[in-house]
Amino acid sequence: RRGPGGMEPPSASLFPAFTGAAATGTGTGSGSGSGSGSGLDWLSNRSFRTEDALQLHQRMVGIAADSPQGSPQASTYLDRDASGTLSPRLVSSGDEHPAAKKKKKKKKHHRHKKEKKKSRERDHSSGDSDPELLWEKGKQPSTVRNDACADLPAGEFMWLDDILSPSGQSFCIDRKADPANWVYKSLYRADLARYKRKGDVCIGLDPKKQQIQWEDSKQQKKKAAKRREDRYYSTSSLQQLRADAVAVRCEDASLGDTPGVAPAFIPVPDRDESESRSSGPVSWVNPLGIYDASTSLWLQGKGRPEQEGRGRVPRDSGEEVNAATLAKVERFNRLLREDASNVQTWMQFVHFQDELMQGPNPFTAATGESEKRKRSRRMVLEKKLAILERAIESNPSRVELKVARLQLCQESWEPSSLVNEWKKVVFLHPNDTALWQRYLLFCQSQFSTYSTSKVNGTYGKCLSTLAAALDGTLVSHPALPGTEEAMLAIFLQQCHFLRQAGHSEKAIALFQALIDFTFFKPDSVAGLTTQAQVEFFEPFWDSGEPRFGEAGARGWKAWMRQQEKGGWIIPNEEGEDEEEDEDGEEIKDKSRPKWQLWVQVEGARDAKHWLPWRAKKVNGQAGEEDCEDPDRQVLFDDIGDSMFRICSPGLKFQLLSCFLRFLGVPAGSELPPSCLTLALDEPALLASGSEGAMLADGSGPSACGVAAVGLLDAGPRPGTGHCRAGEEFIRFVFQQALPHLSGEEQSELALSWLLYEKSKVVQNLRVGSKRVKPQGKRSRRLAKRLLKEPANRNSLALWREFAHLEWLLGNVDESRRVFHTAASSGAARGLSSSPLCRLCLLHASLELEEAGEAACPRALHVLTRLAQGDGRPYAGEVPPVDVLKARRGYEQAARSLPADPAHLASLAGCYALFLYLTAGLQAADTLYRQAADWLGVLPPPSEPAPAASSRVSASRRLATMHVALLWFHARAGPRPRRPLVEALQAALRRFPGTPRLWRLFVRLVSTAPHSGSTARRFFHSLTRANTGDILPWLFAIHAEEQRKQRVDSVLRAGAGMEHSVVPETGLDNRIAALYEHAVGSEAGAHCVLLWRMFLRFTAVRGDTGRTRGVFYRALQHCPW
Repeated sequence: RRGPGGMEPPSASLFPAFTGAAATGTGTGSGSGSGSGSGLDWLSNRSFRTEDALQLHQRMVGIAADSPQGSPQASTYLDRDASGTLSPRLVSSGDEHPAAKKKKKKKKHHRHKKEKKKSRERDHSSGDSDPELLWEKGKQPSTVRNDACADLPAGEFMWLDDILSPSGQSFCIDRKADPANWVYKSLYRADLARYKRKGDVCIGLDPKKQQIQWEDSKQQKKKAAKRREDRYYSTSSLQQLRADAVAVRCEDASLGDTPGVAPAFIPVPDRDESESRSSGPVSWVNPLGIYDASTSLWLQGKGRPEQEGRGRVPRDSGEEVNAATLAKVERFNRLLREDASNVQTWMQFVHFQDELMQGPNPFTAATGESEKRKRSRRMVLEKKLAILERAIESNPSRVELKVARLQLCQESWEPSSLVNEWKKVVFLHPNDTALWQRYLLFCQSQFSTYSTSKVNGTYGKCLSTLAAALDGTLVSHPALPGTEEAMLAIFLQQCHFLRQAGHSEKAIALFQALIDFTFFKPDSVAGLTTQAQVEFFEPFWDSGEPRFGEAGARGWKAWMRQQEKGGWIIPNEEGEDEEEDEDGEEIKDKSRPKWQLWVQVEGARDAKHWLPWRAKKVNGQAGEEDCEDPDRQVLFDDIGDSMFRICSPGLKFQLLSCFLRFLGVPAGSELPPSCLTLALDEPALLASGSEGAMLADGSGPSACGVAAVGLLDAGPRPGTGHCRAGEEFIRFVFQQALPHLSGEEQSELALSWLLYEKSKVVQNLRVGSKRVKPQGKRSRRLAKRLLKEPANRNSLALWREFAHLEWLLGNVDESRRVFHTAASSGAARGLSSSPLCRLCLLHASLELEEAGEAACPRALHVLTRLAQGDGRPYAGEVPPVDVLKARRGYEQAARSLPADPAHLASLAGCYALFLYLTAGLQAADTLYRQAADWLGVLPPPSEPAPAASSRVSASRRLATMHVALLWFHARAGPRPRRPLVEALQAALRRFPGTPRLWRLFVRLVSTAPHSGSTARRFFHSLTRANTGDILPWLFAIHAEEQRKQRVDSVLRAGAGMEHSVVPETGLDNRIAALYEHAVGSEAGAHCVLLWRMFLRFTAVRGDTGRTRGVFYRALQHCPW
């Protein structure tokens, strides 16, 4: 058939080039099975009809040509009905998406250009069409198109449900292309439904035989590529080490051979058994058998049994850590919900937040994030504050919670706001001594608001407020138990604060005023309140009369009695001007640098000007205008608020002993633990010199770490003591205090005086001074004068120290005669006398140290005569019968267990030394361990506080003597040191605040070349266990510094093989890290000695910038 132009339309076959060949082959091959066209059968498709294809194409081209320009396009779909004919179905696709309509409205000014562009595209597409298609379009009748569009109006969009006779295959074709698909090669991500795959199991598959491999996304692949194996120092590894271990046990007890007995090994299940654990039994809850047991129980509304949950072993460490953390959090929540008044649990929960934020757990960020960045301290701080605020709401009267909250807010609040909050808390609880101590420490260490006069006024306000509570005038808040002891501790803290701040005159004046106010109080004012007594005391202080410790001092009581009679008659003392040339020897060598000259001048002035300035009276009047330095003049306004009453006799004597220790006298009383850390400032605390007679006793004079007044810490402590005025002041203190004490206290004060003289002899012997003989004569003269006093003639303690003084001076025979005389006077009491036991123990230990070996007949003679109660002199070897009798006597005395802890410690020391001389070290070591148990089973005393302190002191003495005996045994010959190390570590764990034991431990570590790692582990354990004690930090740093000195000496000497003995490197960094950890602790942040050591360490290294930074940090924490 030909068209109007005489052209024959092309064939509409699937393969037009082979239409004829396929037809020929088919026709010829119908008769025979092997025709020439049999190989072209695959080119023919019997289901394809050329007429249908042409008709469909012509209808599409005709509809497109008849539709007006710019109208919506329509597409037809010809559906084949049951008769085989094509029935056209027309669905309009002209209407666009509502979002596209909104976008069109926003761009109306571009519509004209878009329509022109679309018309050009249609013209171009129609121009490229085949001529046959155009010819068929003109020939196509219009009735078919109208029938096809009968169901749908032209140019409109309708839902499928709105069509009257819808077809099953109706669809909408959107001819407007989306440019985003061309650019991004994919659909927009928001058009796709997002889902998360729960698990890797597909429902309906057999997990044993079938498996699906899921492909991870690109982001997950990148994360997996970046993820590396955790090293031992990573956060997750450290978290695994900190986590509690989970016991591994067999879940099925029937696997063992015997029921109820654990099997000898843990069976490993087969592969099939382990894989089948993920699926549970088939039931109505688990119809497919894909849920495990815990999920099935959860669907039923049940929980796992408690024993099963406890015995379950987590799959990995992360699950184990999370389970442990969740268990701790749940435990704290339960405890606080049940008992919200438990302050200790609240504080533990607050401290637990630091542990909670250290590693990955459900309450922090992911593991990767925790390794990349540090934890936010602000987040932890906010959590702690929220917990404390909740605790304060439940316990509004508990001071500990409020103080903890204020300490946390110190980093984030403004100083003014913080000070106001502290004042509010102190105003609400004015009778709480612990709160006052924390408030005073805050005021003393706040650099932005610090002022010496202001802090001193705060101390006075604290003591006056507590005194009012103690008198009962503060009606709203009565005094709490232990207020008087706490007030004395606060007073001592104030005096040491003034000494360290450079106001030694005010500190001495405070002691003088309080001692006059306590020991020399008139009887007429004893019944008044503290405020009234202070008003009567002010005229005495301003009168210019000699005060306590000054020449001619008579006391407040005598002055007031004489004032009632008419006053004193003051003689003219113009001719007694014996003032020293104060400035004559301040600068000896002027060629030194300025800073050395400045230190020299300050040291000389500090040694001379530590006493308050007193105006000399001329014709009864004092010239106060003659004072060159106004700070040396102390007015009553500086000390009046700090006066308070002391009623306890024990506290009165403790005040006097603390004053003597403040002056440098080795008195018996020590500083309270609350103010000891702040007062530490003497480097001699770390000096490992000779302890002298270590076998005898552990309570002798030793460096306490608190510098004496008048001795600047710029250099080593001199051996001559104070200046002449200072020595006279100390002598007057002893002379004026002795008549006002009872018999026992008087003997103890006399003992302190003799110990002070003996300490000066020891210092001169240590430095090799030429003043040993003159000082020895003065000390011997003082000892004889004290022993001539009627109250001191039978004092075995004074006889013991006098004999020891003779031994130190080299008079061994004279010392033995003194020991024999003293022992003979009290030999009848034997082992029942504690002073006699201490006397014989010192004598035996001196003889043993003089002999230098375990076989010492003189020491054995002393201990044997003590047990037998016989005072015979030494005549040679001790008979074996006397040794057996003495051992029986020691056993009977130890079986009776004296009630006095000090007596028990002295008895145990004598018995152990006797066993060491007769049976060996093992027996003595066993006895010391038994004696430590004996102290624990003593009956409870009637007075709990003093007796408890005496028991602790006795236990400390016993541990020191035990270590000293082991030290002597190890020093006598090449013997193993393991018992000594174990005893030292056990003693330090019990008494970490004993400097003598620490010095021995450092000496032991320094002599052993391979004990560095052991010592570091021990120091680390003690610093973590004793967060409130600074001594472990100080001696840990001192041990490392000594090791560094030895290494430096070896390296400088270049002594070949010695390099392998001490293979230490990086000691500077280790010491610097120890300093940083120490100053970051609560006890070390306000320790003056620690900051001075840190400054010296950085200055020696030559790091000027870091030294300056450490100095400013020290000012922030210790501005005084």
